[in-house]
Formats: sequence, structure tokens, C-alpha cells
Amino acid sequence: MTSGSGSLAPVVILDAPQLGENIGAVARSMANFGLSDLRLVNPRHGWPQERAWAAASGADWPLNAARTYDSVAGAMAGLTRVYATTARPRELHLPVLTPREAAAELAAAAARGEATGLLFGGERAGLETADVALCQAVVTIPVDPRFHSLNLAQAVVLNAYEWRMTQAAGAPPRFRPGQPPADLAAMHGLYAHLEAELEAAGFFHPPEKKASMVQNLRAALGKAMFNDQEVRTLRGVITALSRGRGRVLEKLARQRATKED
Repeated sequence: MTSGSGSLAPVVILDAPQLGENIGAVARSMANFGLSDLRLVNPRHGWPQERAWAAASGADWPLNAARTYDSVAGAMAGLTRVYATTARPRELHLPVLTPREAAAELAAAAARGEATGLLFGGERAGLETADVALCQAVVTIPVDPRFHSLNLAQAVVLNAYEWRMTQAAGAPPRFRPGQPPADLAAMHGLYAHLEAELEAAGFFHPPEKKASMVQNLRAALGKAMFNDQEVRTLRGVITALSRGRGRVLEKLARQRATKED
């Protein structure tokens, strides 16, 4: 029940899940975001179900350790706080939270050493009011009211993601660690090389706009934070393009000379 960060991750309780494929998809969603404790209440086709493992695409550990129960109350054993996920309005006087708000509360509870859980209803009928009454809050996903139906794995993945965001520092780096950025002398050399070739190609037109065009090019290139290898590669590209242009000009000159003869 412990996530990769060391905190007590919420248990996922599925009440009366109908299809093994959906249970497997839930396990996959759990594994993506560091949840592992899966509890099943009266799965329609019993347990285990081979199709669940096929649908999990390798996320086997929540399925391998999954436990079954005869009631929602039984599945809550050992937990101190469980939130019910449902889109239906209820007459119960319970706090109604978004997945983000719920994740923050569950993370705070976990930090205090509490064992927590999220309760999800079956695909067809959702949760019974009597089972929601066993919970301490309701989690409602803010979907478009014109179509508020989510499949089981979608509901789990949204809540699991929000939990993960309370544990992780943020998104992973955009790029793998690599060479440091090139020094400014190398970048200035790239600017001069590119601008000289653009000048030769007649790019800076009209002439009075050259200064602003050069500034825009330098700003765009500077934001990229190229490393030394990338600077050398770009300068090689510029050289190749300029040589290609030179060969084209030579060919045109020869063709004109032939016509004149």
C-alpha cells in the first residue's frame, strides 16, 4: 500500500465490477501512478479472471495481490478514511470534492499515518447510497453535464493521477540529461555564420528591417539553449546549404553562357 515516494497510497476498492477487462484496465491505471492495493467486492464472474491480466498489459502486481470481499464494509477493513467516487447527487450530507481536492486530503491523512481508500462503483449501477454512507466524502469528477458517464478505468486513472501529483515534484524533465549549453562565443559564431549566408541569399529585405530581423533570429536561437555539438551541427547545415546554393548558381551561369554562345 506504499507508493514509490514512501507515503501510504490509497487502496482502490471496486464494488461489483462486471468485466475482467475493466479490472485489468484499472490495475494498469493504478500501476501508472503508484497505487498497488486493489480490493474487489463481489466481482460478477468471480476471481481470478484471466482477461484481467491480459488487459493489464503487464501491470500484474495489483492483480496478483488483489483480495476479494463479500461487502463494501468488509473491504474497508483496516482503513480510517474512504472517499466514494460518484457523479450522482445524493441526499447524504457529505463533503463533495474534486479528485484534486480529494487527493490533497488523502495525502495529508497518509502523512499522519492514516490508511485511506477510494471506492468505485460497478460499471452498470454505480454505488449504492448505503455504501456511500460508509464513506467520509464524495469525489465527483467535473465532467461536462451533457455526458457525465466515465468508464471504470477512466475514473480510477483521474483520481490516481491527482494522487500522484501530491507525491511527485512535478513532470519529468523534457529531455534526458546531456551536454551543457554552448558558451556564448559559440552561439555568437553561429549567429554570424547564419546571418552572413542569409545576407548573401538576399533574405534581409527590405534592408531597413534587417536589424529587427537579426534580433528576432538571435532571440529564437538563444532560447533553444543548444549544446556545442548542436551548434557545430547547425553550422554544418548552413555550410551545406550555402554550398548547394553556390552549385545551383554555377549551373545557372553555365546555362546562360551556353545560350549566349
